[in-house]
Amino acid sequence: MPTMTTSDKVQIAYRVLGEGPRTILAIHGWMVSSTVYDELAERLDLAGYRLVIPDLRGSGESDRPESGYTVERYAADVTELMDVLGDRSFVLVGHSMGGAIAQWIASATPERVSGQVLLCPVPASGIPFPPDAAALFRGADNRESKATILGMACTNLSESARDRLLGAGASIPSKCISEAFESWSGLSFTDRLKNVTARTLVVATDDPFMPPPFLRQTVVDPIAGARLAVIRGAGHYVQVERPDETVAVISGFLAGLG
Repeated sequence: MPTMTTSDKVQIAYRVLGEGPRTILAIHGWMVSSTVYDELAERLDLAGYRLVIPDLRGSGESDRPESGYTVERYAADVTELMDVLGDRSFVLVGHSMGGAIAQWIASATPERVSGQVLLCPVPASGIPFPPDAAALFRGADNRESKATILGMACTNLSESARDRLLGAGASIPSKCISEAFESWSGLSFTDRLKNVTARTLVVATDDPFMPPPFLRQTVVDPIAGARLAVIRGAGHYVQVERPDETVAVISGFLAGLG
């Protein structure tokens, strides 16, 4: 995989698929890597598009620095990647924490984001956890804890997909797991969502942590013109659990951008 160097000297690995004039930036979430988009990349019709899928710092083939595992720093990393690739405008696809990163970018640099699809996104207001659950997530630096979280969050994850996600998380350092969790769970930038001008589609599922009414209240309602789509029969990792339906929804959204 090619890499780019961020302003704080961290190497970020990324994939580029397709050669179209319009760019889609797919941002993964916490506890996984860019491989969470493998099913989407295999199925999405990229005629006219270039799909960029980075490994966030701490995951996949990117560097594992001592710090910088925050939504703000992740947003800076991938925005700098877009600068290096020469993309002044792009469509965002963000899953989970990646959905929060997408909202951060769309609110901070609205002129650069032409659209965004948020898959089971963490809201700009964060997610409050009871102490026991917070301890489980904060300390999810081992396979058993990660498997417990996947079991709680997913409703239709195959054994092979589960093993792949756990494998992707195996090399993520403890500092990344805990620092990133504190960042996304404690977010508080809802007031900035009024700056978002990008057409926005929020995709909800039967995710027990973030059901449709919760995402409507915390993500859809604060963003002008945002719409909600619901894919039933999937949990938190919708693009892995229901890839065909997810690609159909994203493809329809892209077509609507013109």
